[in-house]
Amino acid sequence: MIKTHRWLLATLLSMYGISAIAAQECLPESQYPNQWKDSRYTDHSNGTVTDNNTNLMWAKCSLGQNATACSGSATTYTWKQALEAASNSTLAEYSDWRLPNIKEIGSLSALNCLNPTINLNLFPNTPTSAFWASSPYAGSSGNAWIFFFFGGSDGNESRDRNGYSRVRLVRGGSGS
Repeated sequence: MIKTHRWLLATLLSMYGISAIAAQECLPESQYPNQWKDSRYTDHSNGTVTDNNTNLMWAKCSLGQNATACSGSATTYTWKQALEAASNSTLAEYSDWRLPNIKEIGSLSALNCLNPTINLNLFPNTPTSAFWASSPYAGSSGNAWIFFFFGGSDGNESRDRNGYSRVRLVRGGSGS
């Protein structure tokens, strides 16, 4: 279903004369309702944001970026390093941070936007590249799920690959 929405979005954007996407592009509200408006979220002004639809609390910035301005580069990790970094985080004085599962991280992806597919007012400077999910990939015992915010798609990657995937911390929910 996500891939169908992405195809539709790309088709509609091309109809509006947008062929090469250089920055975030979103469809007009009249064409595709935006379900990821600022009002969906609560910004706690401490580096955390709660998605009021899922009740998950997210780190505003990617791990490695400045936690208040989201400046700087997001750090890349192997899957094991990502799991450890999440469990060791004490962002905003919480100690129960974790990697999101593939459905959770996908819930941040706005189906009406590309490059990136995330609300940039609440999650500024989010890289469009891969982010780790906690979910192992069933198709290969050495892989885990990853999520790309460029087009809102998922994939899988070797858990040992370094220098490729980033981390967006989450807390709350079941984590399964």
